[in-house]
Amino acid sequence: MLRRVVITGIGAITAFGRDWKAVQTGFRQGKNAVVKMDWQERFPELEACLGAPVAGYRPPEHWTRKQLRSMGRGSQMAVDAAEQALADAGLLGNEKIRDGRMGVAAGSSVGSTADVGVMGDLVLHGNSRQFNANTYVRMMPHTIAANIGIFFGLTGRIIPTSSACSSGSQGIGYAYEAIKYGLIDMMLAGGSEEFCPSEVYVFDSLYAASRRNHEPGLTPRPYDTARDGLVIGEGAGILVLEELQHALARGAKIYAEIVGYGANSDGAHITQLQQATMQRCMEMALKDANITPDQVGYVNGHGTATEKGDIAETQATAALFGRVPMSSQKSYFGHTLGACGALESWFSIEMMNSGWFAPTLNLDNIDPLCGDLDYIRGEGREIHTDYVVNNNFAFGGVNTSLVFKRWQE
Repeated sequence: MLRRVVITGIGAITAFGRDWKAVQTGFRQGKNAVVKMDWQERFPELEACLGAPVAGYRPPEHWTRKQLRSMGRGSQMAVDAAEQALADAGLLGNEKIRDGRMGVAAGSSVGSTADVGVMGDLVLHGNSRQFNANTYVRMMPHTIAANIGIFFGLTGRIIPTSSACSSGSQGIGYAYEAIKYGLIDMMLAGGSEEFCPSEVYVFDSLYAASRRNHEPGLTPRPYDTARDGLVIGEGAGILVLEELQHALARGAKIYAEIVGYGANSDGAHITQLQQATMQRCMEMALKDANITPDQVGYVNGHGTATEKGDIAETQATAALFGRVPMSSQKSYFGHTLGACGALESWFSIEMMNSGWFAPTLNLDNIDPLCGDLDYIRGEGREIHTDYVVNNNFAFGGVNTSLVFKRWQE
């Protein structure tokens, strides 16, 4: 028998803060977290000099040096968010999470880039001065999931995800399926990413990074005719997923129910997203949720502010849903890569529960080549809906779509 899956805890690290009140306040103020980065002397060839880092982030003071030595910045934020999520769910320190009933599905685009640099220095120049026993542990692709599991003593299944922009949403989707099909009762799920100029270099080399260096408040501009590319951000989002009866039996607070997940591959091009398979991914999620497109009141778009991505995504969304309300929070935080799927799922749930949906910043003139959707702009929108969808589409053609349902006792 298939089981129902609910969200009972949330933890996050964002450039606006750690809780929904702080994030919603940032949304309502209508300003983004993008700043000009001071790296032109160090990286003279890098034309994009923008980012949205989490200013002043430090790991919790009660963590020990031994606990920290296996973590880069991305892992620190992920474990920090997981600790917050477990506390929110009333499970922090509970022996139930250590006896095999809880696992983890989480990831990032890459491990700690600082340690990748140390390894590169060793390989290229034979310099081992910065290399130590934990260098690989901090840089390995599954460092996020491994560090979460070890820190909290989780002995359930571990599912590392490393699929660029869909790492966080894949983590949630895999965790949902593991619980739904009776493989485990509880999972920590989500993603994290640490900010690094190397990530900006990747998109700058593709002419896909914004170069509005002297007007950071006006970029990125998802779906806008004047967009000139994405901005890299950072953060972490971790959700506690739990089997419904298990959650009810312990009197847990329930944020929402996950009712649908779709995932597929474009199978076509490493960086150019495909409208047909994006649409099919969303159709799979709706089929899994056993709902029709007209029941969905809001779609959280991937909205990176790249021309081909924006057009393909919106055309696919419009073809399936018609003029559904849609916006993108990347206009506030930039592209948080491995974290965005988890953070944007959280935003979608909180907006559904509050009834107020944040607009896309800087969307002044909708690109006529984008799909015919009800783009939320200006002051935001009051919407009552029982279903929201969060989409993420990653390099490599890795597509995900999640459906969340309002919790009603």
